[in-house]
Amino acid sequence: MSKFSKPSNTTSYYESQRLNKLRRYDIIDTPPELLFDLIAEIAKITFKAAGSFVSFIDDKQVYFKANTSPIQVTVIKKEDSLCTIASQSAEITLIEDTETSVEAKDCPYVEMDNGIRFYAAAPITTMEGFVIGAVSVMDDKPRYDIEEEQLTILKWLARITLEKLESRLINRVSVRAYDDRLHRLAHDMKNPATSLVAYGQLLGKGLLSQEKLVSLGNKIELTGRNIEQTMNNLLNEAKNENASIDLKFETVEVTDLLNTVATTFDFALKQKQQTIKINCQTGGYIQVDQERITDVLTNLLSNAIKYSHIGAEITVNCSDQINDIVFEFKDNGVGMTAEDITRLFTKFARLSSVPTAKERSNGIGLYIVKTLVQLHGGKVWATSAGKDLGSSFFISLPKRESLPVTD
Repeated sequence: MSKFSKPSNTTSYYESQRLNKLRRYDIIDTPPELLFDLIAEIAKITFKAAGSFVSFIDDKQVYFKANTSPIQVTVIKKEDSLCTIASQSAEITLIEDTETSVEAKDCPYVEMDNGIRFYAAAPITTMEGFVIGAVSVMDDKPRYDIEEEQLTILKWLARITLEKLESRLINRVSVRAYDDRLHRLAHDMKNPATSLVAYGQLLGKGLLSQEKLVSLGNKIELTGRNIEQTMNNLLNEAKNENASIDLKFETVEVTDLLNTVATTFDFALKQKQQTIKINCQTGGYIQVDQERITDVLTNLLSNAIKYSHIGAEITVNCSDQINDIVFEFKDNGVGMTAEDITRLFTKFARLSSVPTAKERSNGIGLYIVKTLVQLHGGKVWATSAGKDLGSSFFISLPKRESLPVTD
């Protein structure tokens, strides 16, 4: 018998948000990587199967990052993939015989000679609840011998895959910051370097009068000082990594922004039987880089979910101050010690608190939050009454009085 859940994640809004998250990982159409190949091999060996896949679902195609099966393809149509069927459930999909499965029997890779007769898949599910792919196994004969331990390992492999994607994303953010700095340096140095070459050519010809030599010497000195200042600015920026990130500002309505972020956590909240209460006491606007500030709010809400217990209520407060709008993410979870609070917002901070369901925590999220908030001219801080007494994380951002008038 097939253990299968009917499609549920079919709304256009869900799909738009899911694709946005997938593309941030920048995994589609990338070369093979050892870790993904090993994940597929472990899955294959665990099930003693004919093949295995690590696959990701784009808008029209399914891309195989790793494939150990006799079906040697790297991309197939979305509608032809069993991975697409598996993505409609947040749980393990187990099809012991595809020919008896209504959902799978018409798949071309089932109907082909020596095709897929057995299929099991664990969804790769983001913290927000978006299913972006699966770790799966297949066989060319029906399988009724699958044990729960094997399915558990498949689920673990899917989680390891997501961990790898998250670490790649964090590394890419750091690399992009350095790339931005180098590109800006090359741009700023091009003109003065060209001027120095021209000045050197003039001197080499020996045709200049004394007056022009003095003038040219002054120009060379000025150009050299400009280069020196550019280098000093670069060194100062290197001390303050925040300055290397370029922002694209737009005016955003606060309530809409919060509601959009909250809706992406429906799955995570359901998994822990938690609820969110949004108490927004302002209909104001902020001028921000919407993608970056969405990252900030997502990180803080994600943490509130991670560090709260099953069945808890999480409160998001939003208040209008004189010059700022203040956001508070309040939970009644594991709380923090006074020592923890002193280490917050630093790279790879090691805190005494741990997520209540052993969720992922890489120690750099709050550092990124602080970086992005400060770039927007805002502030970030946190409070806690102590261990097991909950926490509140605050950010303040300069407010804009109204939506700008357009022609």
